[in-house]
Amino acid sequence: MSVLRTVVLLTLAGNVPLACCSWASNCSYSALVSHLKLGSSNDFLANIRPVKHWKQVTEVQLDMLLYGILQVDEQLQTFTSHVWIQTLWKNDFLTWEPSDFCGIDHFSISRSMVWTPDIGIEEDASDSGSIKKSAYLTVYPNGMLQMSARQRLTSTCTLNLYNFPFDQQSCSITFSPMNTDAQAIHLGTISGNDFITNVSEQAMVTRGEWSLKELEIIANLSGKGMPRMSRLLYKVKIERKPMLYVIIFIVPLFYLLILDMASFFIHEGRGEKLSFKITVLLSISVLLLILKDLVPSTEDSLPLIANFSMGVFALVGLSVLEAMLLSFIIDLDDKNAKKPTRASDREVHLDKQETEGCTGKQPPPPHPSVSQDPAAEKAEGLPVPSGLPSEHEQLRHFLQEVRAAQQEVASVAVVPKPRRFRRVAEIIDIVFFILYISTIVAFLVVMYNVWIPADFYS
Repeated sequence: MSVLRTVVLLTLAGNVPLACCSWASNCSYSALVSHLKLGSSNDFLANIRPVKHWKQVTEVQLDMLLYGILQVDEQLQTFTSHVWIQTLWKNDFLTWEPSDFCGIDHFSISRSMVWTPDIGIEEDASDSGSIKKSAYLTVYPNGMLQMSARQRLTSTCTLNLYNFPFDQQSCSITFSPMNTDAQAIHLGTISGNDFITNVSEQAMVTRGEWSLKELEIIANLSGKGMPRMSRLLYKVKIERKPMLYVIIFIVPLFYLLILDMASFFIHEGRGEKLSFKITVLLSISVLLLILKDLVPSTEDSLPLIANFSMGVFALVGLSVLEAMLLSFIIDLDDKNAKKPTRASDREVHLDKQETEGCTGKQPPPPHPSVSQDPAAEKAEGLPVPSGLPSEHEQLRHFLQEVRAAQQEVASVAVVPKPRRFRRVAEIIDIVFFILYISTIVAFLVVMYNVWIPADFYS
């Protein structure tokens, strides 16, 4: 019995160093890489889709987080963002038991050592230098591989500027295999809409003039044509912050419209009303030039901000035409008032002559048939006719003839009613002002209900 015990002890003592050495060799990454046959000469794992049966579909899961909204170009119709993309798929040949390798539950290897799915973005318009892919990927014991990438993504996006600046845009980012059909690769997502949206809002660094509303995920899309591709669609819904445009454009237009309404209280006879309205019209024209730089001419229908601007411009233009019409009517009144003014001046002038003749200050010229001085005629030996009227009687007779002619002319002349056209102009101005105010109120109410979103003040 003692000999047997000695043999057993020696055998156990001899096996202890071997077990220790075996345990130490299985705790290294190199042993795990050798076990998985991830050598540089193994081209199979790097080039062939890692499935044990060729009809087996590889499930590729994608998560996209939005880290920033960098730019929305209305003229080029592009949306530039900073995104982080995480890709997860399974390799059937890269599995192991963590207990066999000292509890190793994950490790990193080079991307070039294994097959990676050829997933691309259909709307991508950015250059290749903006993509920052990790040179390594992570392998897990169940064969799952995880790959991460960051990218300054510039994607094409059809922007609808009809409600500018109270617009909301929805830009699509579609992931699809570049050269593999839906029978080989099926795209899915790791997380849901709410989780992706909340994480993106918390992680977002820059937003600019936009705010993120929602990241909507639409999976299991299949492309048209042959072969059919599996697609994963992310809809990025963003909303513009309109306060700056309201302050620098909409409020000045509204203020100019109020000034044009206030110009109706300027007196028409001073000539300042028409010049003030033309100044307001020119100011609106300057704002329209600014609008041309803000909104590109890419829309099939005019945006509401253009309709609002043209509506204000048309209203002020009608107001200018009305002021010009009133000036023309008032000028007609002044022209017709000149004739009776001349007749009255002539009557006053004749009355003045009569007064001066009676006082003897300026005697009228003598009658051509009567001598100026009868004594002189007598001295010259000329006969003086008897019964000749005196100078005063001759002057009175002459004035009576002139007054009779003046009365005859005054009776024939038609004297227009004073300020008749001015009263017509005042009536036209009052009626136009009432219609103008009613049109402006209706126009502003319609624009507010159509243009301003319901959640603008929330």
